[in-house]
Amino acid sequence: MGHRMFVAVLPPDEVREELERFLEPRPGLAWTAPSQWHLTLTFCPGVDEWRIDDLTDRLGAVARKHEPFRIRLAGAGVFPSVERAKVLWAGVEQSPVPPIGHDRRERPLDALAAGARSAANAAGCVPDGARFRPHLTLARLSGRDDATAWLRVLDTFASSTWTVSEIALIDSFLGEGPRGRARHEVVARLPLGESDQRWWAPSPG
Repeated sequence: MGHRMFVAVLPPDEVREELERFLEPRPGLAWTAPSQWHLTLTFCPGVDEWRIDDLTDRLGAVARKHEPFRIRLAGAGVFPSVERAKVLWAGVEQSPVPPIGHDRRERPLDALAAGARSAANAAGCVPDGARFRPHLTLARLSGRDDATAWLRVLDTFASSTWTVSEIALIDSFLGEGPRGRARHEVVARLPLGESDQRWWAPSPG
């Protein structure tokens, strides 16, 4: 069946704490655990064990082509619709930058996601077909809920701006986390730019 893996940007602790404080007094939904908050760049639902090293190398090459950039969490949205919401999420603000060798302006997070998707394809790790829309999943709903009130609340939140300096390759294990949720394990952290400070998860034992 393979590994359920995704490439993501992880928010720093101070941003997690800001968002956690904002959400803390707001019961009523099944909120995701702050320790699992992330911005997915691409998701690969069935990665063979023997492909992981190649995938990591290719993602590292992509990361080195992108300089660090600044973003923040702001605004909110839902999937698939406000009237039948299943996922409630925080939005992302990013400034467009002119990519090297191009006249048009491109959002850096979108460009990084496109590169991660290309790396996954090249490594034989077929990513899912979802169109990239930068977001951080906050809660899951029944699909029978109208999320208008929640969107009004979350539209008032804006986090501190932070510098994205790395991407993470993460393995997801369904049902192995608290209360039957997925457990996430960071396999590698890959720095943006020309740094060679790659971090690998230690081998078991």
